[in-house]
Amino acid sequence: MTKKNNSRAVGHTYERILRQEFIELGWDKCQTSRYASREHDDANVDFVNTEPFNFQAKRWTHAPSYHDVLKSMPDDNHYNIIIHKRPNKGEVVVMSKNSFYEIIKMLKVNQII
Repeated sequence: MTKKNNSRAVGHTYERILRQEFIELGWDKCQTSRYASREHDDANVDFVNTEPFNFQAKRWTHAPSYHDVLKSMPDDNHYNIIIHKRPNKGEVVVMSKNSFYEIIKMLKVNQII
């Protein structure tokens, strides 16, 4: 298997792991966009049925340009989120500051925080 094919397989495996985690979090209809929606896959959204979020999963050994990845995602009424896993470094979740503040305001309005 070539390095590119191996990287692709690692990325697909990571998507399947995240899909299972999303199902456990309550998005029971979650599917990978590779399986369920070419339109979402082409729009750099890796999962469907995870409203109100659009997720892009990255399993890279280096940090992607988060700004470029977020810019490539849809400009719709969903929050665009990147989940990035680096070997031996852990996982991070990245979103725009505006999206983060909207979620904070929503939590405050609903007296969750």
